[in-house]
Amino acid sequence: GRVIPTPEQALEELLTAGCTRVALASLDIIPGMEYSYMTAIFDLYKANFKKMTLGTPLLYWMGQEEQRDDVAEFARAFATQFPPAALGENKAILVMAHGTPHPANAYYAVVQHRLNQAGLDRVYVYSVEGWPHLDTVIPQLKKAGIKHVILMPMMMVAGDHANNDMAGADAASHKNILEQHGFTVSPYIHGLGENTAVRQLFVERANEAVAALESTK
Repeated sequence: GRVIPTPEQALEELLTAGCTRVALASLDIIPGMEYSYMTAIFDLYKANFKKMTLGTPLLYWMGQEEQRDDVAEFARAFATQFPPAALGENKAILVMAHGTPHPANAYYAVVQHRLNQAGLDRVYVYSVEGWPHLDTVIPQLKKAGIKHVILMPMMMVAGDHANNDMAGADAASHKNILEQHGFTVSPYIHGLGENTAVRQLFVERANEAVAALESTK
């Protein structure tokens, strides 16, 4: 019965309450369609407040222009939930992202690169609604001699996609498709929001938006 306001409704409530300075923080993982919507809301409402700032999603900078490498930071934080035994001989972790038609889908390739750079080359990224998809990764698993796979969502919460598309009982679930290809599959039904190290990165992004709001520049 709890009503969650849209960003527009929340900002209208803040205006009605007399707020003049607002920091917007993001719980998006990549700067895709949802974050583009957020930047549009920012542009629409920023003139209504004395000052408004907008934080970045979890993944934004890649080390260019002397900025930090968000993707490398995330790879290290994400890896804190990988069971060490899951990357042994003939074993791999298969990470399910959401995917998007937005150009930001390219971030998944960068995530894969940073995981490989960190020595986690038995971790494979695929997506539900973008590229790479499951059919892209299965041949790679077979070529590497993988027999045992842990399926893990790279999403904030382990919701419908994780419980149904990834690990559901339906014949079309990723778990069942992998089993039909001869893999032993163990689903890991926990979202990124349960990972302490990843949560800290989101806190840092939110704090940056607040620091920008408090800055006199």
